[in-house]
Amino acid sequence: MLETLLGKTPVELKEAALKVGLPAFAGKQIARWMYDKKVRSIDEMTNISKAGRERLKEEYDLGVIHPSACQESVDGTRKYLFPLGGGDAVEAVMIPDDDRKTLCVSSQAGCRMGCKFCMTGRQGFHGNLSVAGILSQFIAIEESGSLTNAVFMGMGEPLDNFDNVLRAIEVLTSDWGFGWSPKRITLSTIGVLPNLRKYLDSTRCHLAVSLHSPFPDERAGIMPVQKAWPLEEVIALLHDYDFTGQRRVSFEYTMFAGLNDDKRHADALIRLLAGIECRVNLIRFHRIPDAPFEPSPQIVMEKFRDRLSNHGITCTIRASRGEDIMAACGMLAGEHRKNQI
Repeated sequence: MLETLLGKTPVELKEAALKVGLPAFAGKQIARWMYDKKVRSIDEMTNISKAGRERLKEEYDLGVIHPSACQESVDGTRKYLFPLGGGDAVEAVMIPDDDRKTLCVSSQAGCRMGCKFCMTGRQGFHGNLSVAGILSQFIAIEESGSLTNAVFMGMGEPLDNFDNVLRAIEVLTSDWGFGWSPKRITLSTIGVLPNLRKYLDSTRCHLAVSLHSPFPDERAGIMPVQKAWPLEEVIALLHDYDFTGQRRVSFEYTMFAGLNDDKRHADALIRLLAGIECRVNLIRFHRIPDAPFEPSPQIVMEKFRDRLSNHGITCTIRASRGEDIMAACGMLAGEHRKNQI
């Protein structure tokens, strides 16, 4: 099996170049082709001799995974399907908004967190994406050259694939890589405590925490990970960090009718987040098959938002995008897996 180039640092690429008899400076050339030019094959690296490219292909594969399908919504949102083999696939969603193009990135095939309202979680866990698998979502889509932001909010729990996600972020934010500012990247997590502190200490990227209920027992009923990594401990950890400057923290709160959308929940949320400079994003639930949850009515969401805002918490209702193309994370990949079995 060939070793993958995508995701390697310039030092590692220099070693790869020397291994196949290329000069050391070819490592920087390869890095430029992959991360600046975003080529999709070794053959496109035309300032490396043809013989050198052939030797490189004998030992290495570029590692770019190409999407097998793309669905486009009436609102311009595009969902790409990336097949991984063995019936597995992941999704990446490109969301346009005026002059912004945000990519919602997957980090795992399936997910082991088991959130009851999540289509991905209901599919079970089928493996971590490699660094190349993560970066392919940036390189192999039509909007590759015009992306402005990225959110690790697709399939999987990013902090459960910490090493590969961290390396992908390194490529995205390094001068030798994509050269992105960390401010262009947000990572969403349910709060995997062992790796959350590592993430906050090793990057300057933004953070989004999946909260969904301020009450531990109720949260545990829809998010089993509450028992392993209690929300109270996640909040306590966040108090150790400064979110008043360049880095932001937000809390994702999917609203379910009659479950977490009343005054009692709003007031508990206000108490829970006291002292943290943050934003709360209220998310309209997208129905998924055979799930007992219903979305909260718009007027209920607005009252909830206004109550938080009146208590000094910046709160917004996130606009729903791509509902006509199976927008909920994991639905397209779930259909792909079903068809492969």
